[in-house]
Amino acid sequence: MRILIIFFCCIMSTAHAQRYLFDENWRFYRGAAQGAEDINFNDSGWRTINLPHDWSIEDLPGTTSPFNPGALSQVSGGFTTGGTGWYRKHFKTEEGKNTILQFDGVYMNAEVWVNGKKLGKHPYGYTSFWYDISAHVFSSKDNVVAVKVRNEGENSRWYSGSGIYRHVWLHSLDPLHFDQWGVSITTPKITANSATINIETKLHTNFKQITMIIRILDANGKQVAKREAPATESSTQEIEIKNPVLWSVTSPVLYTAETTVFANGKPTDSLTTTFGIRTIAFDAVKGFRLNGQSLKLKGGCVHHDNGPLGAKAYDRAEERKVELLKASGYNAVRCAHNPPSPAFLDACDRLGMLVIDEAFDTWQDGKNPEDYHLYFKDWWQRDLESMIYRDRNHPSVIMWSIGNEIPHREKPEVAAIAVTLRDFIKGIDTTRPVTCGVNGIAEDKDPFLAALDIAGYNYAPDKYGTDHQRVPQRIIMATESFPLDAYKYWKAVEDHPWVIGDFVWTAFDYIGEASIGWLGYMQKQSFYPWNLAYCGDIDICGWKRPQSCFRDALWKEKQLSVFVRPPQPSFKTNPDKIDWSRWEWQDVTDNWNWKGYENKPLKVVVYTSDKQVELFLNGRSLGKKKADSCTAEWEVPYEAGTLKAVSRNNTATLSTAAEPTQITLTADKTTTKDLSYITVQLTDARGIRNPLAENLLKFEISGPGSIAGVGNANPRSIESYQLPQRKAWQGRCLVIIKADGTGPVTLTAKTDGLPPATITINR
Repeated sequence: MRILIIFFCCIMSTAHAQRYLFDENWRFYRGAAQGAEDINFNDSGWRTINLPHDWSIEDLPGTTSPFNPGALSQVSGGFTTGGTGWYRKHFKTEEGKNTILQFDGVYMNAEVWVNGKKLGKHPYGYTSFWYDISAHVFSSKDNVVAVKVRNEGENSRWYSGSGIYRHVWLHSLDPLHFDQWGVSITTPKITANSATINIETKLHTNFKQITMIIRILDANGKQVAKREAPATESSTQEIEIKNPVLWSVTSPVLYTAETTVFANGKPTDSLTTTFGIRTIAFDAVKGFRLNGQSLKLKGGCVHHDNGPLGAKAYDRAEERKVELLKASGYNAVRCAHNPPSPAFLDACDRLGMLVIDEAFDTWQDGKNPEDYHLYFKDWWQRDLESMIYRDRNHPSVIMWSIGNEIPHREKPEVAAIAVTLRDFIKGIDTTRPVTCGVNGIAEDKDPFLAALDIAGYNYAPDKYGTDHQRVPQRIIMATESFPLDAYKYWKAVEDHPWVIGDFVWTAFDYIGEASIGWLGYMQKQSFYPWNLAYCGDIDICGWKRPQSCFRDALWKEKQLSVFVRPPQPSFKTNPDKIDWSRWEWQDVTDNWNWKGYENKPLKVVVYTSDKQVELFLNGRSLGKKKADSCTAEWEVPYEAGTLKAVSRNNTATLSTAAEPTQITLTADKTTTKDLSYITVQLTDARGIRNPLAENLLKFEISGPGSIAGVGNANPRSIESYQLPQRKAWQGRCLVIIKADGTGPVTLTAKTDGLPPATITINR
């Protein structure tokens, strides 16, 4: 099966039509507010906020923590609280314009009013939606939009956040304009010398004399093609690009299409869309191919939250997430278990990350009393349309997923729903395969799996060979795998052409499903104060955990890292942990500070992509070891100093840190338009982080900026994510700075007994 497609990844506008962010100066109230939908309601006492916003990550009223052991969400939601929230915003519109109000994501049960007129309700918290409010607004007068959000009951198996957590947009359009998500770009033919581009447009119009001009620009802004042609309400223009440069994970080249419509010779609407040209193909013989080249999917499952920011989908937060995944060897992400933000997909397009775009966690049978199963029957078509029409032009998106671990998938009626969803998707987009994450793989799931183009296997590597013998045409992908079995899973991918990739649970740690990476999965048992899953390769602050270093050794060349198994478990263990719960990693740490254990044996663990490693302690060789499954181990009598591992291609060290003498600040970006992530470390005179330091650090901001969040990745910390302070954990913490205006922003970090440190961020 060969699939050719070209995509757009962002939309801009010109003076003919205005599409602009509607994020600033909202009023917010947490709780019930009788009559708040009314245009004359007095909201002067409400908080003024900017979007994106998530009230569940905020400190509970009267406390300095968002966590509550009695929270209804319990383990699943990381002991955070939902409830009801209200948003209101005053705005003006232009006369004679069509006005569209678009929400990228609201969790959940959003009800929207404009000037007291109810526009509708949108239950699902992850799909984008919009309303034409033209008939309900006053030109050049004050208008009010009111949004009621209800995150109530047990409705999610992970941290969802609460509120308008993604962007909102206001479109002010001429009567002749592009429909919402009304541009679809595909390539029916690609060769080394040319690419045929079909640009299908849908217009909102009553005009008869319509002309469309399309200009194609390359990555340097040079025009490479142009077409002018008559247009109708629905039309397709064909354009040829000579010598196209293909989009790939290593070279994510993007083109730009400028599309303008004219009525009676006058421009009325214009869109600027970026896109990439690439081919994808899948079969059970050659596996997955991108631009004709075989490629195994080095994948990870990723939830939508952004750690200390909660669910807030800032553009930079989404981009940084993709950057960190790419740096850790990933080339693919499974969006678990819902459509991501547009900003996340835009980042994947720019950076070269493949995406499985997933619709649902449940269908008609619920996993929680108030989850999406209550709305599936009435809303699945609209929510699938929202996902596909919005995301179909992204080059990064290579598959649609219709669900995850759907209950009763062995039943014929559930398999029939899978067929219905698949066919509905194919009615919109035939260019991508359909998949679903399926657990409990057995022959009774064959009818369900037959509905899928790609069979998603959750935790079933032992089935790859036997199932291929039974169903040789089946294309298999590990939609979820255990971190602890990473070597086994990846070797199975390498050894079986029909297995196209592996997606670990998870690539990034997240709030909720608290402690599954340590105590195991026991959904109804309270493990408070655990609030993080603690199973990600990368922690919620963006720092690599030991399992990420192992994956480096598994996926890359010239990799080497040194860790130590603590003499006592890092956390209290759970004697009732169920056997199949293997989301944990080995209990190892990058710590060589073990005062009181002198001359006592400690296990040193080295991860390497080489075949052999030699270990030294303070210059003395402790011998060479052959690597087994990318790992070599030594029993080493503890002695303060430096461990050094040497392989054929690399050297890695781990040193004893002295008492901290300084605060070290490091920013991911010193120039930013929105967020800067600053790592705060307590280091000794040599600059070595002290992993035992747990000082309380306090922060001050000067200049046009604010603290958007703080964190330390401690899975049991119940500190505030918003106060200007944080205890260090393992010698460090994180501060996220938001630039609120033009000019430099300076962060000062202080702790008792050490000199303060400063860093300046420019905008």
